[in-house]
Amino acid sequence: MVDVQGAVADGFEPVRDAFADNFARRGERGAAVAVYRDGRKVVDLWGGAKDADGGSEPWQRGTAQVVRSATKGVAAAVLLLLHQRGQVDLDAPVGTYWPEFKAAGKERVLVRHLLAHRAGLPALDVPLTPAEAADGVSGPRALAGQAPAWEPGTDHGYHAQTYSWLLGELVLRVTGRSIGTWVAEEIAGPLGADLWIGLPDAERERVGRIADAPAPAAPASAGLRVRPKASVSDAYRDPASLTRRAFAAIDPPADENDAAYRAAELPASAGIATADALARFYASLIGVVDGGRRLFAPATLTLARTEESAGPDRVLVVNTRFGLGYMLHGPASPLLAPGSFGHPGRGGSLAFADPESGVSFGYVTNGMQKNVTADPRAQALVRAVARSLAG
Repeated sequence: MVDVQGAVADGFEPVRDAFADNFARRGERGAAVAVYRDGRKVVDLWGGAKDADGGSEPWQRGTAQVVRSATKGVAAAVLLLLHQRGQVDLDAPVGTYWPEFKAAGKERVLVRHLLAHRAGLPALDVPLTPAEAADGVSGPRALAGQAPAWEPGTDHGYHAQTYSWLLGELVLRVTGRSIGTWVAEEIAGPLGADLWIGLPDAERERVGRIADAPAPAAPASAGLRVRPKASVSDAYRDPASLTRRAFAAIDPPADENDAAYRAAELPASAGIATADALARFYASLIGVVDGGRRLFAPATLTLARTEESAGPDRVLVVNTRFGLGYMLHGPASPLLAPGSFGHPGRGGSLAFADPESGVSFGYVTNGMQKNVTADPRAQALVRAVARSLAG
């Protein structure tokens, strides 16, 4: 049995029980979970091995992990904060800031379309190699010349990989700083959060290795609700499907344990964080953390969690809901309550905030299971948080 480390505040014991149960029953290898309430940490737990693919080094309090698409929630905050500061107009065409982007029928793509997955650019006609994906130039150049897969603004589909270059280039054009630098200087540094988009060499030893991890069989009713005529698995198997092409915008797939990949500033999928950093980040979006800084003004918080896209997702082939950059509570991504907003990472990680209860949540894992938005380990922890709040 895994020895769970850390502490929980009185009343949050169900979260410790669920976390231990993940190791006993749900195939967990190494993980951490943190919860804040009203800006104060009430759950800080970790356990298992630092590396999912072997090794005896235990997961430590400061162990960080690749969080895949949970990075998107951090990247979205950059654009919303730039809007809050008057530097970005969400209703302006992207080409206002990035003139080369206007090509191939994209003149009317708005900044808000990028955040809400409505730009029609989830896939590339010619995928990028891992080296091209990381070079900071090839991705934006490819998207500047890419024609949309549908009329921008009329529908939505998850921009799994292209979100990196769309948001990264826009931030660079507006601020003159890379998105990783902006996050380090304006978010992670002021918050004291161990969170990076582009891992510094000095932090490399803190990050565990990820690996695929088989999960116990789930009930037939668990996971994503699929549309009757096109299941997620069918879409992934079809090389011509928008689903397959969106997730294969980098081909061959990058080695997520490679130091060069982890150093790349890819805000769609390559962020690295501790569970505490993610929970602390979301706590700062909805309130003041430890008597310190709050990132989102009330109007910006409203933008983040106001529905922009809803219904059948052209890429994920399920019904999804998005605000400006954030997944919203729904069947495809169950969060804590209807007003919650955040982002999962494919295979496990999850981070979100619920303004009504004052709760923020961060979960990271090194065992990547076959799920897209509703990992059973993360969901068990979310249910435990709900039980804790209910008393």
